[in-house]
Amino acid sequence: MSADSDATMHIGELAERTGLSLRTIRHYDETGLLRPSGRSEGGFRLYTETDLDRLMLIRRMKPLGFSLDDMARLLAIIDQRRQSSTDADEEYQRFLDEARTRRATLQQQLAMADEFLELLERN
Repeated sequence: MSADSDATMHIGELAERTGLSLRTIRHYDETGLLRPSGRSEGGFRLYTETDLDRLMLIRRMKPLGFSLDDMARLLAIIDQRRQSSTDADEEYQRFLDEARTRRATLQQQLAMADEFLELLERN
């Protein structure tokens, strides 16, 4: 395989590179969220850099509390947008707005946690 885009990795390498467990990656496969790009002759899952990028997007949505259905919908929207379809732009913007709102909420919670730690450290 000469080009990086053609290079593949097994699930163990994908897990190591993403910090996710094998179980989680297999679950995403079972739910259809992340399908391997191929299979080895022995039947092992093979993933590409594109699959890695997709998995990283999924991983980054999780702390914001997006459901698996939300994740699947956003991935479908992103796929549509990559095919030059502007039909999904409005829905994409709603996801972006929701992600910003959820991030702000997490930031407020983190600030409160910091205040709590400061109070504990003073005693």
